[in-house]
Amino acid sequence: MSYIPPFPPRPPEVYPALRLLRTARQNLLAIWPEPTFSKEVFGHTLLRRQILVCNSPETVRQVFVDDAENFERKSPQQRHALRPLIGDGLFISDGASWRERRRAVAPLTHVSRLPELAPAMTEAATERLSGWRVRAGQEIDVLAEMGEMTADVICRTIFGSEPGHAAAATVVRAFSEYQALIGQMDLLSLLGLPDFLPRLQGRRIRDCAARIHAVVSRLMDEILHGARRGEASLIRELAGNDAGGRALSVEAVRNEALVLFMAGHETTANTLAWAWFLLSQDAETEARLHAEVDQLEGRPATYADLPRLRFTRAVIEETLRLFPPVPIQAREARQGRVVAGRTVAAGAIVMLVPWLLHRHKLWWDQPDTFLPDRFMPGGSGVPNRYAYVPFSIGPRICTGAAFGLTETILCLATLAQGFQLRLRPGWPVMPTCRLTLRPGEKLPMRLEPRQPVARAVVAV
Repeated sequence: MSYIPPFPPRPPEVYPALRLLRTARQNLLAIWPEPTFSKEVFGHTLLRRQILVCNSPETVRQVFVDDAENFERKSPQQRHALRPLIGDGLFISDGASWRERRRAVAPLTHVSRLPELAPAMTEAATERLSGWRVRAGQEIDVLAEMGEMTADVICRTIFGSEPGHAAAATVVRAFSEYQALIGQMDLLSLLGLPDFLPRLQGRRIRDCAARIHAVVSRLMDEILHGARRGEASLIRELAGNDAGGRALSVEAVRNEALVLFMAGHETTANTLAWAWFLLSQDAETEARLHAEVDQLEGRPATYADLPRLRFTRAVIEETLRLFPPVPIQAREARQGRVVAGRTVAAGAIVMLVPWLLHRHKLWWDQPDTFLPDRFMPGGSGVPNRYAYVPFSIGPRICTGAAFGLTETILCLATLAQGFQLRLRPGWPVMPTCRLTLRPGEKLPMRLEPRQPVARAVVAV
């Protein structure tokens, strides 16, 4: 029987404004009523701000692709939530600044560079597997473990060095705390007050950002000015990149390093954590994945193995469908428009919500069910390219999409050869969205060693 993973209860209709705001502070996924999973476009006014949700391939294409320049600016909430951490980094910049940064950053993790970047993914997964063997039979926090491993990958690929477990753990813990503390709704913006008015950020939020800044700044300093200044690294390339006729400033390089670090470790870690959870709940899918990865005969997965890992990829793609890393993407309209017959005023917030779009009843068969076969040859596949947007869509699509997809496949294939993970009995798992989509604050699972089938047969 196919597995339906947990999701927040869906109210029958839109909550009143105050209850909606209270619910959003706890979990942004819990505010969407059942009818929104079959609507193609909908909206309302919250306090004094117009909000429109594009919930069909046609409206997604119109707003986020064809008219992307008018809707390129991130929402005030996203800008104010992330500015203490990434400054004017690529993720929240717009206009000329965004174009300059995009030209500089996009080549760093371009698909053409994956053969040279993938070995760091294999190395990090192999080291994690060795560490798991020492702790076989113990319980681990899979969310933290995946965070530390993906932070290790980013340091190896972007900064050209191993960060050490203490540094990786510092970043993972600090960002988890940052997400838990940051506000989910920008009330000043919803009330129509101007963007330039400062938003108060508490001391604990500033402390979390400072801890992350310290790790990234140390790594940058070692590469650009310290003992490792002669080593090759992508950050050295970024610092020397002549983007749009002038080199990036030191501050700009630091902010983009922070974006790469945060986006590169957090979203990939969440996807892997969700994949482990889903596999633990679906014995048939887990057995099929094991049969595929066991063909590697105990060696770590490499870039050359990707064509052989088709089902592993399908598991990841279905995980991204059910649990998109950034499940709500909001933009601010520069000028008024008409979208699907609805007038959108300048300053309105227009949303792309992968959480809704990926579970839409008009576009997907059994939308809440975990079915990796839909992504296999002969499966139902993606109904429309604008109905599956785990890495966003249009000009602002994630520059590291191919990097992240490759990383999750190689890491899962390497680790799954040696272990299967089992959720702590009775532990509640519920998708929670603040800045990213997580399975709660932690994910306790027991490390169960396994003997790959192919190797076991040879031994007999």
